[in-house]
Amino acid sequence: MSYLLLILFGILGALTRYALECIIQVPPFPFATLLINVIGCFLITFIAQSSRFFRNLPDSWRSLISTGFIGSFTTLSSFLLEVIKLVHSGHILLAALYFSATIICGLAACWLGYLVSHSALHSEEGA
Repeated sequence: MSYLLLILFGILGALTRYALECIIQVPPFPFATLLINVIGCFLITFIAQSSRFFRNLPDSWRSLISTGFIGSFTTLSSFLLEVIKLVHSGHILLAALYFSATIICGLAACWLGYLVSHSALHSEEGA
């Protein structure tokens, strides 16, 4: 059953990613992939850090969501391919901006996910 759920979450993540890429197009800058990866950084950190907040959600479900949905939603390979495409097409500064923005915003999103999960946990404990 868990393999079927993993497949289902993977399909949902891939479809969500595809939909966002169709909706968000800002050529030549790969804004959709940047946004997708930053959202994924936030979500995976929030889910990983909020295990006590989601007490009724088994660890296996957190893993299915992280590996299945977020794993197929985000992608390092697309990010790096887009950096190479920008460099190859002569957009060196845009490639550097995209690379830097992805790393910095991804780290910031992870930190925000961490802070939000802890804030939510502490507000629930105080209630």
